[in-house]
Amino acid sequence: MVKATFGLEENVASALCYVLVWVTGIIFLLVEKENKTVRFHAMQSILTFLPLTILIWILSSLFFGVFYLGLWWIISLIQLVMFVLWLFLMYEAYTGVKFKVPVVGDIAENQLK
Repeated sequence: MVKATFGLEENVASALCYVLVWVTGIIFLLVEKENKTVRFHAMQSILTFLPLTILIWILSSLFFGVFYLGLWWIISLIQLVMFVLWLFLMYEAYTGVKFKVPVVGDIAENQLK
């Protein structure tokens, strides 16, 4: 087994990049300097979940603000998509599959070159 950050096996470290969505992605990206697979999963975690989190924050502020636009269903849908994607990406990383989220996966690879 290939070792990575903190002496963890590569698949475990890759899965942990997704555990606290973009937060653990940032941690692993800063700490891991050599393992390209773990760095890819860390970058993909950041590029996937940080924009979605920001979008939810923006929509939530509109929802609770003066301009009630009935955005609760959009927020709920985004949260559901994030949850399913979060579980899927952790599982794929743990099983050793380098699944690339469409568009984001390619950007993550290019950022690490």
